[in-house]
Amino acid sequence: MTGDVNDGPEAAPHYVGHRRRLRARYLSGGAAALQDYELLELVLFAAVPRRDVKPLAKSLLRIFGGLWQVANAPPARLVEAGLSEAAAVAVSAIGAVNLRMTRQQLLDRPVLATWQRLIDYCGAAMADETTEQFRLLFLDRKNRLIADEVQQRGTVDHAPVYPREVVKRALELGASAVILVHNHPSGDPAPSRADITMTHEVAAAAATVGIVVHDHVVIGRGRHFSFKTEGLL
Repeated sequence: MTGDVNDGPEAAPHYVGHRRRLRARYLSGGAAALQDYELLELVLFAAVPRRDVKPLAKSLLRIFGGLWQVANAPPARLVEAGLSEAAAVAVSAIGAVNLRMTRQQLLDRPVLATWQRLIDYCGAAMADETTEQFRLLFLDRKNRLIADEVQQRGTVDHAPVYPREVVKRALELGASAVILVHNHPSGDPAPSRADITMTHEVAAAAATVGIVVHDHVVIGRGRHFSFKTEGLL
């Protein structure tokens, strides 16, 4: 009796072997052994169990510009880019974990020694917000970060800021200095005239009780503007 080569168990989809090999490479060589899209594939494996996710991972990196941007994109935007809701939550959770870990690493450390990390953290937390958000970074007398708080959320182009509230909160925390941070949903970090006026009002109010405004950083998309660096503070 002749046998048919197609008799027997159906061959497993090609991506099954790919997933096994990718996991093995990660286990033997760590993250350094994988490219960015392959790391993203690992994250997607559990949320997308029956599909070749390599094209999807590459597409996400192309759309958002990099791993950092993918992981910190709002879930709704990830869904628009082709992910299921479950996959969007899985990817977004990775970004949320990273943000919390970064924030923990920044607390109780001098901001000048971790300035770029601080900027990266603020960018990840705020750059993709669709409305303006006003954030306060409170420092002790050794310029160590003691608190990071969102004080106000506003509209697409305005977040109300009240100098008295900024000073009041700084006094409650025993802060000696503060850094103002807000985002521009348009992506352009150039400050408006209202931003400049508000900054000077907050700095003047803080000075009356001995609190220093070290800087005001405006977060755009992939860029930032420092009032101190640009000579506006």
